[in-house]
Amino acid sequence: MAGLFDLTGTVAVVTGGGRGIGRSIAEGLAGFGAKVVLSGRNSAVLAATAEAMTAQGAKVWWQAADVAREEEVAALHAAVLERHGRTDVLVNNAGINPIYKAAETLTSEDWQPIIDINLGGVFHCCRHFGAAMVARKAGSIINISSVGGHVGLRKTLPYCAAKGGVELMTKSLAVDWAASGVRVNSIAPGFVETDLTAGMREHEQLSRRLLGQTPMGRFCGPDELIGAAVFLASAASAYVTGHSILVDGGWTAQ
Repeated sequence: MAGLFDLTGTVAVVTGGGRGIGRSIAEGLAGFGAKVVLSGRNSAVLAATAEAMTAQGAKVWWQAADVAREEEVAALHAAVLERHGRTDVLVNNAGINPIYKAAETLTSEDWQPIIDINLGGVFHCCRHFGAAMVARKAGSIINISSVGGHVGLRKTLPYCAAKGGVELMTKSLAVDWAASGVRVNSIAPGFVETDLTAGMREHEQLSRRLLGQTPMGRFCGPDELIGAAVFLASAASAYVTGHSILVDGGWTAQ
């Protein structure tokens, strides 16, 4: 039982792995023994994170990729195969923040980038990495969604549409690939304390409203997502697929 969460030798790819939620999950997986591949759009951030993780004893390397560009996802997958021969765990975390606008004022320029990255990027990664997992008949895919994929949030239509799509993509792929030994699950965080949400948290009125609607009365720390990620990556969740773990301080329990 002691090795139930052991990830020694596991190859884990984390998109959006240079900072915030992705970095915390990458550090958590590495802490349980995984070899971690970081990906994202900012090479400097990725390099700094990889250096910091290596100094802590992690086995990690990085390659820049924009998940909205399928050719870059294909190149990332090819690089992982060349270096490790396989991917055991894929964490689809790359994404951009919502635009806070009334739905009736949204433009196509507001809509498309969020859909392309937050939904299209997950599809591209699942398609390339997932196909190889199906061929090997083994693998775990963890899609980072949001409470906004489960309930409507004010003035965040493109974001909620994308995350809702991620949730149904997760279930559909779980059904398609279950017999092939590939598990597909999601983690749906509430409002997480990262540099990307700093503006939202520093907005006094908005912050007060969000905390007031969260039964635990506080924002989520990025490290509080590690447990769910390690569980879904490991043998501890061997019979779990198509599930969404809500790490939201009780938001959706109301």
